[in-house]
Amino acid sequence: MTRVLLTAFEPYDRWPENSSWLALVELTRWYDGHAEIVTRRYPVELTGMSERLKKDLQDDYDLAIHLGQSPGSTLIKLESIGLNVRSDGTVLLDNSPAAYRSPLPLDRCQRSLVDAGIPCEVSHHAGTYLCNAALYLSQHYSRSFGMRTQSAFIHLPLSPAQVARDGERLASMSTPMVSAALAMIVEQLNQCVISA
Repeated sequence: MTRVLLTAFEPYDRWPENSSWLALVELTRWYDGHAEIVTRRYPVELTGMSERLKKDLQDDYDLAIHLGQSPGSTLIKLESIGLNVRSDGTVLLDNSPAAYRSPLPLDRCQRSLVDAGIPCEVSHHAGTYLCNAALYLSQHYSRSFGMRTQSAFIHLPLSPAQVARDGERLASMSTPMVSAALAMIVEQLNQCVISA
């Protein structure tokens, strides 16, 4: 059975909830697909996230799928590239590659979601904050430790409840729709692992 590390982030700044964690929790309530899912919630702080990620990846999963919320986003974004850069412009890791591209078939996942009526795109820039760091470090640690783990990062819109509480006119997507999208992605990637 394909083993999947599925991570999300805890609340931060003005957000008392994080849509990534809400979607992860919703998914675990009903998912009974073809993958064994192990979940983790990471702090919104680079050193703590990096240390926990490095430790978790040593269990040598088939897939590591990292989730983060993207306030203002109107759709699910499948991030394809992690850059070796922090938000202040310095590198995450010295003497390391400038970037890693996810080896996973994100275009195929995107088409499946769109065909199911779920707004989604493949994005080529995950920003320069923790979401980018999670994607970059996940791929770097897996490669450095000689693991089979393939990584992806998915940016999720806010939930309607988050937007209602916040009071701003921001885009949202229902948590059940997001969790259904995540299940579809896990199943699609599971097929890729099995057929590899």
